[in-house]
Amino acid sequence: MEKVRLQKFMADAGVASRRKSEELIAKGHVKVNNKVVTEMGVKVDHSDKIEVDGMPLETEKKRYILMYKPRGVISAVTDNKDRKVVTDLLEDDVRERVYPIGRLDYDTSGLLLLTNDGEFANHLMHPRYHVDKSYVAKIEGVLTTEEIKHLEKGIKLKGYTSARAKVTVMSKDKKKHTSLVRIIIHEGHNHQVKNMFDAVGHKVEKLSRERYDFLTLEGLVSGQYRDLTRQEVAELKKENRN
Repeated sequence: MEKVRLQKFMADAGVASRRKSEELIAKGHVKVNNKVVTEMGVKVDHSDKIEVDGMPLETEKKRYILMYKPRGVISAVTDNKDRKVVTDLLEDDVRERVYPIGRLDYDTSGLLLLTNDGEFANHLMHPRYHVDKSYVAKIEGVLTTEEIKHLEKGIKLKGYTSARAKVTVMSKDKKKHTSLVRIIIHEGHNHQVKNMFDAVGHKVEKLSRERYDFLTLEGLVSGQYRDLTRQEVAELKKENRN
């Protein structure tokens, strides 16, 4: 692991914010390898022994997981109704305290990222990042050309207007009066895709997220997961790629 500044390491470990960690360092509350550190330039990694007020700092290696979330599972680490959550799907090989980046609805399946890297999660969820997310929706009825234009231009919803989207009708079932539609957005408002289709008069019967930026579900079936590669993590961390 590359060494990072002590205050960042402390913040990532959940001790306090980076600014508060700097205050703890400056006041002599922190030891590195049994020596009190009061300067901000010290760099550390997981091989170093770090103590805050005499208590060893327990840290985890960073973990980045891509999961194929099934329907009927909550995008959370706990649920007050005792429903299954995404971390219940993880095996013993995942000992780190990971959590979902963003969320997928209970009845929505597809690509979900989990991590214990707070800075990484905040980066991906920041509005300036504009990560494209591709969904496939089974909807009632068939979109008209005008409705497609409306969706692509932006829909006025509760409290906001959706950004431009890309919409493609993949197939139509005339007997069942349904169709499959791919929609690509970069926002992540609650129930956004469902609300967008509702706004043009089409109820979503099924919804799945098939792509997150350049990541896909290739090689996975529902309920499975894999670790992101170093190259994938590095690419996601890049600024201003879009």
